[in-house]
Amino acid sequence: MSDNSKIEWTDATWNPVRGCTKISAGCLHCYAETFAERFRGVAGHPFEFGFDLRLVPEKLGDPIRWSKPKKIFVNSMSDLFHEDVSDEYIEKVCRVMLAANWHTYQVLTKRADRMAALLQGKLRQAGKASHIWWGVSVENRQHGLPRIAKLRSAKPTVAFLSIEPLLEDLGNFELRGIQWVIVGGESGPGARPMLHDWVRNIRAQCQTQGVAFFFKQWGGVRKAEAGRTLDGKTYDEYPATARVAVASLNERTHLLATIGA
Repeated sequence: MSDNSKIEWTDATWNPVRGCTKISAGCLHCYAETFAERFRGVAGHPFEFGFDLRLVPEKLGDPIRWSKPKKIFVNSMSDLFHEDVSDEYIEKVCRVMLAANWHTYQVLTKRADRMAALLQGKLRQAGKASHIWWGVSVENRQHGLPRIAKLRSAKPTVAFLSIEPLLEDLGNFELRGIQWVIVGGESGPGARPMLHDWVRNIRAQCQTQGVAFFFKQWGGVRKAEAGRTLDGKTYDEYPATARVAVASLNERTHLLATIGA
């Protein structure tokens, strides 16, 4: 979507898929849906069809075109593992991520069952790549905590949790096999509240278990006013990343031709 992002924990967003459908409590006030539906019917706009799910193969080559290394949030406006996205298309996305390995990719899903199955099968190589981070959304105990177990079962080299919007106290939960945790409150009209102690509990577990902790926002109707400090401190921790040389222009041109982008 953009090689510059306002999302605090990433540098850029890349959307080779657009649109999604709701599956759990965290989807209720989906920011992506709200944004996309503003442009339904606007001819020529990327979201001319609102939040209807669509493949966008012309965007596949974008990370190869970007010569400056970035942290890239994959499908900020969709879910790569949506049931209407074929295995073959997901494999194409992964081939791009493996080829353009000077970037770090952050792949986030609520469809943990499918992601775990593919990471143990067709996407095994991508799961082992240290520059591709695989994550699940965790909003509550009912829907979110089971996704953590599914992610852990896939054993990716880098696994992360996006605990946003955090809708209740998660209690104690297992962080074995998890390298990074993001926490944030819901924002915008109708935002559901997030209590300080819920966040402190997660921070404490990350610190005890040696997991990088990133606090994104308190959220609320006035997100900017609420800020993103926790007990007077900003938490911007990340897993370790390795620097990889950027492919030359000729190499990137060849890569684009190889994937047909």
